[in-house]
Amino acid sequence: MTGTPKVTIDGKEYALDSLSSAARTQVNNLRAVDQEIARLKQQQAIAQTARNTFAKALQAELPKNA
Repeated sequence: MTGTPKVTIDGKEYALDSLSSAARTQVNNLRAVDQEIARLKQQQAIAQTARNTFAKALQAELPKNA
């Protein structure tokens, strides 16, 4: 059996249906932003991996006696 959906804010738990419409909107906004931050962190990790690969490829192309 599933209870009422809850959200924890500053260490205090609230039932979502007890929050005002404006507060629920802000909860949804925070969730959306948190998802976007996670997506951007993943994109950054992908870009960093690509950068490291390019740097290795560059090192392999540099003259050995420089």
